[in-house]
Amino acid sequence: MKLSDIPFGTTDWSLIEKTEHKGEQGTAFWRTCQFGSIRVRMVEYTAGYLADHWCSKGHILLCLEGELHTELKDGRQFVLKPGTSYQVADNAEPHRSYSPAGAKLFIVD
Repeated sequence: MKLSDIPFGTTDWSLIEKTEHKGEQGTAFWRTCQFGSIRVRMVEYTAGYLADHWCSKGHILLCLEGELHTELKDGRQFVLKPGTSYQVADNAEPHRSYSPAGAKLFIVD
């Protein structure tokens, strides 16, 4: 990831409009800002959220609230709690998310 041509700025996430994204179960609500080629999101998963696809996009993801379960297509599983993060490259390991009780995440991709 190369950050260039992005002037200093601040983001009040409460002012960014939410978009709704249905999962196989539950819903994800995204607040998204685009800075050049970098997408930055504040994402909230409802309780019981299960992604409807395997994702191959690279991310840096920080769990702010709740608990996020991430399953890799090879069967490995990881649990993120507040203050923990993961990072994965584009096209590295397909992954999908599940949140039994809901979660709030900060994601850069």
